[in-house]
Amino acid sequence: MRAGYFRKMAGATQSPPRVDLAEICWSGLGSLLGILAVAYLNHQFFEGTAWLLLIASFGASAVLIFGAIKSPLAQPRNLLGGHILCALIGVSAFKLLAPCLWVAAAVAVSVSIVVMHATKTLHPPGGATAMIAVIGGEKVHNLGYFFVALPVGTGVLIMLLLALLFNNLSPRRRYPEFWF
Repeated sequence: MRAGYFRKMAGATQSPPRVDLAEICWSGLGSLLGILAVAYLNHQFFEGTAWLLLIASFGASAVLIFGAIKSPLAQPRNLLGGHILCALIGVSAFKLLAPCLWVAAAVAVSVSIVVMHATKTLHPPGGATAMIAVIGGEKVHNLGYFFVALPVGTGVLIMLLLALLFNNLSPRRRYPEFWF
């Protein structure tokens, strides 16, 4: 291979500066409250039922909407659109390609990336949501397209509401940077 190919991997810039302790604490507390709210509601209303409100990809969304609030990937359009579109794609991939889950998972994630780019809703945790729809097991599969509304739609709305309320309590923070 050409040397130029490997030179591209050296990086063109330096890593961003470290954030201060107040920002670190604010991000940690916000993510704690966001996930705690969704987990508590899941525990109170859905534990022991066929329903769920908490999925793993919400953890990655919390990193963005509480820890990287200025990122375009953390904005409401991306949070909501990314998760909801990817949930639809993931459920569809499962329905069309099961029992070949390894193909369904790959198709779900790759189609999700293409659709998020095309709709300006790129949100990396959305790719995980698509994959959860495929490999999430019987409980997720039994929800079918309802997975899009609960847990995905409802869960991200709860987290968005908390991000709006919490992030704007600090005079040093503003969320969102844009809506659409």
